[in-house]
Amino acid sequence: MEAVAGRGGDGESAGELLLRAAALVPAEHYAVAALAVVSVLAYRFLELHFLGDLLRGFRGGRVELTFHPASEIYHRVASKCRSLHGRYLATPWLASPHLQTLFLGISGRPPTFTYKRQLYTVRDGGTIALDWLLAADSKDSDGILSKDTSTPLVVILPGLTSDSAAAYVKHLAYSMATKGCNTVVSNHRGLGGVSITSDYLYNAGWTEDLREVINYLHHKYPKAPMLCVGTSIGANILVKYLGEEGENTPVAGAASICSPWDLLVGDRFISRKLVQRFYDKALAFGLKGYAKLHQPVLARLANWEGIKKSRSIREFDHHATCIVAKYETVDTYYRRCSSASYVGTVSVPLLCISALDDPLCTREAIPWDECRANKNIVLATTPNGGHLAFFQGLTAGSLWWVGAVSEFLFALLDSKCMHQQKAQDHILHSSLESSIDKSPYVNVMDGMVAPVTDDGPSDDVSPFNQTVDDIKQDDEGITLQNEHTKEVDDKNIAEVNAMPSQSPEQFAEQQGEEHYVNKFHDTIAPVKRSINQLTRYQGKSVWLLAYIAFVTSWPLLGSLAFIAFRKKFRNNLTAKWLRR
Repeated sequence: MEAVAGRGGDGESAGELLLRAAALVPAEHYAVAALAVVSVLAYRFLELHFLGDLLRGFRGGRVELTFHPASEIYHRVASKCRSLHGRYLATPWLASPHLQTLFLGISGRPPTFTYKRQLYTVRDGGTIALDWLLAADSKDSDGILSKDTSTPLVVILPGLTSDSAAAYVKHLAYSMATKGCNTVVSNHRGLGGVSITSDYLYNAGWTEDLREVINYLHHKYPKAPMLCVGTSIGANILVKYLGEEGENTPVAGAASICSPWDLLVGDRFISRKLVQRFYDKALAFGLKGYAKLHQPVLARLANWEGIKKSRSIREFDHHATCIVAKYETVDTYYRRCSSASYVGTVSVPLLCISALDDPLCTREAIPWDECRANKNIVLATTPNGGHLAFFQGLTAGSLWWVGAVSEFLFALLDSKCMHQQKAQDHILHSSLESSIDKSPYVNVMDGMVAPVTDDGPSDDVSPFNQTVDDIKQDDEGITLQNEHTKEVDDKNIAEVNAMPSQSPEQFAEQQGEEHYVNKFHDTIAPVKRSINQLTRYQGKSVWLLAYIAFVTSWPLLGSLAFIAFRKKFRNNLTAKWLRR
């Protein structure tokens, strides 16, 4: 013992002893330890939740709903949807938001079918590919659908750099078509194999294309209830459009899936962590691929050298989107195009679905309070799901959100809560604008001031039209009144002519006074006519109108009184002087 201790103390340090002891441990033990460390790090990095699902007995996470307590959309529609009141359990071997999102982009296991394509040209010359998938019983009389069809029509708006071929889009289109709806995918400009044919590109806030497509489809198929579903950036565009239109949209119901909501918050989030930076670079790579497809256009409209060097979404937006769409800065673009600012004015029944572990669209951007304050919105959130994935079942053959959306939209179709486009009366508005400077009269009714026009008779029996007709019927009375005034003036002129002759100075003075009197009568004549007309319809306010007329014309009355009293005072002085 003493010899061993002496050798250890004389020839080897503590570190060398530890290394010798470590060498005695079998290599298999180190492999197991390394595997354990890597597993823990990977579990945290990939945000796996398999152990959590296991501890919960694979029951899944509860779907949380946010809505206004008095919302009829919830009580009459969403309350009947079992999927919104149950739980969502992710596919066990995809128990991670990153694995789900990655699997959706690589495979997604979409159904197999073929679209029918229609090219639509918008007003600025841009071309949009509309890809149709019709219900089995839909008639094809004009190339796509019969104009008299009453089958519900579902418009799908894909996400960033996605088109109708994306797996999640095909899942949704196939599900709605097999359940009896006609579906059409409105591809973004330059996507779906279509060239850019104008100087405009789509972006996260570009609602003009969606607006034109919806109006076109509603005009062509007016009897078909129109439903819209937006995904990712398409969801942001859809919610922004609904907020901009308010009551004036033909959309009967809608759904927003995994919307980014606040683009500025999303930009900060996607550059915060290492795993999010991978998504940022991947999406930037997709945007550069989109730009290369249309290089002749973008090289002319944007900063092509900057686009080629872009390594993030923000850099691409700086060199392309802001230049083409004429935004001052990237932050300005993000602020103006965020759909969270338009949630309060949405007037269409809207189901919003978001996963709290979405690796692209952070939960920090979800407008919880705004959704709760709007009676037309029901917000459904799940603990898991990834971005647009929500795979369920052992084989990951279906997407949970697709079933939830179809259940909500069909419940909406069976209810009385579908949105009806607010009728707009453009006739009265155009009439007011065209006649505001032409009408000689003013009609005061119910606290509103409006010009009285000389337009022809209308079938609309409104108080305004009745007033116009009544005034037209009183034209004869106004004419008779003017003739009576003319007779009185002629009588006064005859009396003046019958007076004895006067000196030239007196005659000139009298002519000057009569000139002021006639000018005064001519000035107040329109006021008198207006008062006479108004008293026929506002008899109770005759004294008020008389008071208004007196106050507005008192300078003229004062001048007339001064002339009259000056003449009388001068005559009295002349008589007194003659008596003396």
